[in-house]
Amino acid sequence: MGWRPRRAGSLRATLGVLVALTLSACAVGPEYDTPELTLPGHWGVTAKKGEAAPQLKAWWRRMGDPMLDALMTEAVAGNLDVATAKANVRAARASYHQQMGTLFPQITGNASGTRGDSGGGVSPNGDITVSNGYGQYQAGLDASWEVDLFGANRRGVEAAAYNVDAVVNSLDAVLLTLVGDVASYYADVRGYQAQIALARSTAASQKETEALTRRKLDAGAASAVDLANASGLVASTEANIPELEASLAAAIHRISVLTGQPPAALMLRLSRVRPVPTPRLPVPRGIPADVLTNRPDVRAAERALGQSTALIGQAEANRYPSISITGNINATGSRLGDLGRASSISWAFGPTLTVPIFTGGQLKALVDLAEANRDVSFIAYQASVLTALEDVENASVSLSQQRLKTGKLTIAVTSYGEAARLSRALYENGSTSFLDVLTAERSLYSAQTQLIQSRVATTKYYIALNKALGGGWDGVVDTSRPEVVDQNTGPHFARIAPLARPDGSAQP
Repeated sequence: MGWRPRRAGSLRATLGVLVALTLSACAVGPEYDTPELTLPGHWGVTAKKGEAAPQLKAWWRRMGDPMLDALMTEAVAGNLDVATAKANVRAARASYHQQMGTLFPQITGNASGTRGDSGGGVSPNGDITVSNGYGQYQAGLDASWEVDLFGANRRGVEAAAYNVDAVVNSLDAVLLTLVGDVASYYADVRGYQAQIALARSTAASQKETEALTRRKLDAGAASAVDLANASGLVASTEANIPELEASLAAAIHRISVLTGQPPAALMLRLSRVRPVPTPRLPVPRGIPADVLTNRPDVRAAERALGQSTALIGQAEANRYPSISITGNINATGSRLGDLGRASSISWAFGPTLTVPIFTGGQLKALVDLAEANRDVSFIAYQASVLTALEDVENASVSLSQQRLKTGKLTIAVTSYGEAARLSRALYENGSTSFLDVLTAERSLYSAQTQLIQSRVATTKYYIALNKALGGGWDGVVDTSRPEVVDQNTGPHFARIAPLARPDGSAQP
């Protein structure tokens, strides 16, 4: 049996009030605007007037190494941190769609059926009674809708939207870190290979000097001390090779893992020696304000600030009254076929008002908590901006100074090379002592090693500067495909997993 029917005028008045409340619904809490931060108008001591905007699109291609370009693509496709970030994007989008559902009515269906028999027997006066079967069938709909008077649900949707943006930017930040790491370790690989090649060629040259010293000793023109020094110099140079080989292997292992493969997967592929990638310099940096849009970690922090601001409004709205509209309609019949024809219809409809009167200060405390969290997000945003500026300044200075160092080391290698050549020639002619040869060859090998290391450092500072400016992966990344694709997810008989014994083995 349904409610007593209301007068049409009363029902229309109720609906009119609810519609008016819905249309005039407001949102409480602060409205979010991206904060304006005061940033320097130019970079620091290494700044140039009128610097062009940074060229961040596939910046690693300007080093002209096809192997590095291929590794970048493989890393983006196979890296596990990227896969995790993509899953986080899917989760954030699912949460957004779930939150969007709170703005719409919720409708569920229900159905039931009962079949019974009253039973037969003998009445008190001795008459035989016949059993009478009966049935009752019911089907209906239940609906509910929360009138978002003060915007609690809309603030929740707003917060979820900001969170999606933040998580997408976090994915970009992971990609930025990934391409930077791949490029840096690749430069290390080529640097270690160059140092190994130098050590072997230097040791070979020093062995020639050792052989010359041995011949001079046999001829009485050199001492045993000279031969011992020559042999020790060879062994000292060769002793560097095992450590360099270990460092080379570790760098290759890291690149393999970054691409989502076992550590030794790229060992053969990267074993072919190639030169250290040479960056194209100088690097345009634009203005400091560019980091606000180019750095994904800064963008993510700004979106997180928007999310925390929206959550203040949601917490504030929960302190205000809320109205929900519920209703249902049911059809009941004695036979299944009667539900659509001769059934009895019952329905109910009406609003529910909920007013928080006394909560012991909990709702106000939740607002205070949300405001404090917003302050934390704002400080984190400011910190991310300062960190970005610091990264650019540090990488700029380091790159500039390292280029100067490379130039000086190039001059040193040329000078020490000439000194080594002359001292060896004079030693062969007996015009100088072996000590001069020993000093010259040690100095030359040290300068050559430092020059290789400086070139690697220049490349890595170039990489660091592009990372600091916000240069990451700008290609398409598919976030829609899950890593695990389930099969047979429809209705099916469930398999009961066997219980585990205390020793870890499965029970039958």
